[in-house]
Amino acid sequence: MAAPGSYVLVVNCTQPVTIEVGALGEIGFNAGTYAYVGSAFGPGGLARVERHRRVANGEHDVRHWHIDYLLGSTETQLKRVETFRDRDLECTLASAFAEAACQPVNSFGASDCDCVSHLWALGSSTELPETVAAYIE
Repeated sequence: MAAPGSYVLVVNCTQPVTIEVGALGEIGFNAGTYAYVGSAFGPGGLARVERHRRVANGEHDVRHWHIDYLLGSTETQLKRVETFRDRDLECTLASAFAEAACQPVNSFGASDCDCVSHLWALGSSTELPETVAAYIE
């Protein structure tokens, strides 16, 4: 079993697209970069990140989490992954994106907590805000 932990996926949306995201319904995404924060403390731990990579590469078609719908779109590319082994930072990182004035995609990935979102628009930058980068070891 892989270690548990939290992670950030940086996803580039190459052009504007509307995607059906499970129970959230249709969501419009502008072209640009997005950062998603997640955690993997259940069975398999951070092996979940590899599953996300397979979805992004078109090698896995099952959509379980909100991020699967975005990663499975032909208009998106997974650009970067940061993992935080044995650290439960999912909501802390979401708050750090909010502090950096990133724009949330409301309710995305945050159905089991009080966060406004776990997906944040970064605009044209692929760099993580300093408030988030400070957590990277």
